[in-house]
Amino acid sequence: MFDRPRSGERAVLVRLALGAPADPEDLREFTQLALSAGAIPVATLSGRRDRPDPKYFVGSGKAEEIRIEAEATDAEVILVDHPLSPSQERNLEKLIGRRVLDRNGLILDIFAQRAKSHEGKLEVELAQLKHIASRLVRGWTHLERQGGGGIGQRGPGETQLETDRRLLGQRVKVLGKRLEKIKQQRETGRSARVAIPIPSLALVGYTNAGKSTLFRALTGEQAYIADQLFATLDPTVRRLTLPGGTQVVVADTVGFIRDLPHDFVAAFRSTLTEAREANVLLHVIDASDPRRDEHIDEVNRVLAEIEAEAIPQIKVYNKIDRLEIEPRIDRDADGNAEAVWISAGAGQGLDLLRQAISERLSCAVTRLRLHLPLTAGAARARLYQSGVVVAERSSEEGFDLTVDLPAEELASLKRLEGVRAEVL
Repeated sequence: MFDRPRSGERAVLVRLALGAPADPEDLREFTQLALSAGAIPVATLSGRRDRPDPKYFVGSGKAEEIRIEAEATDAEVILVDHPLSPSQERNLEKLIGRRVLDRNGLILDIFAQRAKSHEGKLEVELAQLKHIASRLVRGWTHLERQGGGGIGQRGPGETQLETDRRLLGQRVKVLGKRLEKIKQQRETGRSARVAIPIPSLALVGYTNAGKSTLFRALTGEQAYIADQLFATLDPTVRRLTLPGGTQVVVADTVGFIRDLPHDFVAAFRSTLTEAREANVLLHVIDASDPRRDEHIDEVNRVLAEIEAEAIPQIKVYNKIDRLEIEPRIDRDADGNAEAVWISAGAGQGLDLLRQAISERLSCAVTRLRLHLPLTAGAARARLYQSGVVVAERSSEEGFDLTVDLPAEELASLKRLEGVRAEVL
């Protein structure tokens, strides 16, 4: 269905600087994308143009240069670090005689490789179908040539194209309905899990910033870690006990990347749902990356797209071992922790990060001594199920529990007869 680079396929990488000087970091990131997809870069061609060429995007001279280089290196696929129009992609393929895949197609291919959950696979397939919809004609060029003019030659190509477009549209509708059903099931499950809300954290950040390494360091879970772009696509959610015994939920999310098309955000909607509903975002940043400020802006742009820009953030500057910087907490004018400098891989500064998280969540939950009568067994079970109970002492009069509760849940419990609460 989708022109993806096969693992071990030889590839020529192409990147143009449009209206600005070339940035080596952009080319380095694109090379990482190609490697993450399983391609083997055998040549890299770059150039500069004021604006894209309507026919080839790269211009006729550069297109011929790509063709010569592909033949010389025996390359099997051309990877272009820009979105191409369907006609530009077809024109390049016809001239070069090899498959051409643009940046968007390459990202979708990596999504397809990384998605493991049923929902993730459906979301990626839906994004792929939408991406290739305008490129459908490429697979039927032989029929288009048939339909070029003579008697009996017009209909078949047009009929096949229309049939294929209709089948594609039907598949898009089916996927949309399945995803909506999964979303409803997930929301029902989330409502059951958070009958008593537990504070939640979501790790967000530019891809390869070290989110999964930090997730493993905080939770002890063996999260998948690799020096690849989009190594984590499906969400991973675990519990974390903070200093003092407070329970929180931590979610590891997909990494963002520059120039990610708006439509592609839906391809990892399930993992971003955790970010959108978190109490605090841990914005993980590669402190050693010279373009970290640009990456911060890119992450915030995507957060704004999913309406998560208003959620409180703690910036986590990771990989400080590469800069020989000591762990520390940066605070704002009011004394609130706004940034923590750590190295998740080296285990430096994790206690400071836990401290900062505890401080930011302190306004969301309150530690209480809660007395429940013997008749409130269902409420006690619900507290335990939600993981908010720190300690308990029982007596003939009922249960005395130490709990961490949001204010709205305490108000609900106080409606039960015989319930008493004392702030610790």
